[in-house]
Amino acid sequence: MKVIEADWPAPAHIRALTTTRQGGVSAPPFDSLNLGDHVDDCPTAVAQNRQRLLAANGLTMTPQWLQQVHGTDVVEARPDGIIHTADACWSDTPGQGCIVMTADCLPVCFTDRNGSWVATAHAGWRGLCEGVLENTLAVFDDPAQVIVWLGPAIGLSAFEVGEEVREQFCARQPQAEAAFRPVVGKADKWLADIYLLARLRLQASGVSSIHGGGFCTVTDHARFFSYRRTPRTGRMATLIWIAQS
Repeated sequence: MKVIEADWPAPAHIRALTTTRQGGVSAPPFDSLNLGDHVDDCPTAVAQNRQRLLAANGLTMTPQWLQQVHGTDVVEARPDGIIHTADACWSDTPGQGCIVMTADCLPVCFTDRNGSWVATAHAGWRGLCEGVLENTLAVFDDPAQVIVWLGPAIGLSAFEVGEEVREQFCARQPQAEAAFRPVVGKADKWLADIYLLARLRLQASGVSSIHGGGFCTVTDHARFFSYRRTPRTGRMATLIWIAQS
């Protein structure tokens, strides 16, 4: 199983990673490490892929899977197997995994400098615009003590949006204008930098330690699933947890 470990100055007992599409058992077009159970893949293959993820990382507690709806709700991760409708989750329990799934949207991991709390959020443009990162950040006592990692998402060169998307971001934060570039030859079309949009929102909330970014799930076919590239596709998982001593 090939994963991308978070490259950030988190405490040593905080683990965070994003899976790639490599190392699972799913057949095309979900080949091979699809972790989404809502994309029409074989349920047995998805279950086996999920078990591989947990076993590879020594996780024995049931992680918190979510039914994501591009919203802003945040829930506490629990090992009871209940799948909540939300786009972010948090935990202060060692061994309790917090998971979001993506295939172009931005996965974001959070921890504090002491490594007492962890959280992860699924930030598509709607959730990002409406405040899913701010809602997740509210779990922590002091934003200045929070460290954030931005996982693999759609890159600037591939993320074409309409004028209405740009207007919504800029109406909430004028500085967001810097994250949009006009598409040559297409009126009212823009290329959006989802990493910069997230950084701007986090910085405005008091977070200064922001890391990651620089990936493109659309153009890196070998490593990543991409809904924009191929609508019938799998999902990566971004997972964060406090390692048990």
